[in-house]
Amino acid sequence: MRSEDIKWAALVPEFVVSNIEESLRFWCEYIGFKVMYDRKEEYFAYLVLGEAQVMLEQYDPHDREWETGIMEKPYGRGINFQIEVEAVEPILKRLKEVGYKLFIDVEERWYRADDVEFGQKQFLVQDPDGYLLRLIENLGDRKVAE
Repeated sequence: MRSEDIKWAALVPEFVVSNIEESLRFWCEYIGFKVMYDRKEEYFAYLVLGEAQVMLEQYDPHDREWETGIMEKPYGRGINFQIEVEAVEPILKRLKEVGYKLFIDVEERWYRADDVEFGQKQFLVQDPDGYLLRLIENLGDRKVAE
């Protein structure tokens, strides 16, 4: 994938990970992200899936630290990252094939926004460091029943 083929996202989370190879296996092989570019010498990778973009960087206690507290697993407590995908079923199949445990099983949910509901087929899974990902497939919208 070439960087000129991508529209850069305005917000890109950077995940500090304990093992870049293990994280790349999860994010790329299981979830379906592609490496747009990496800096292997810095244990860094920039990933993309559709319009979703994330960065992974392996923790290095000797590097300039941006962490605001002690790094203890599960990382990212109190936040989940919603990632819209074309279809959740292929991802679920890959996770099941390798015995990867889901945090919340697949479900259909409708979320109200004023007089409209937005539907999504979703599930939650933790990456190897405990970051919580909510993968969603858009089911469209409908008027709220009166």
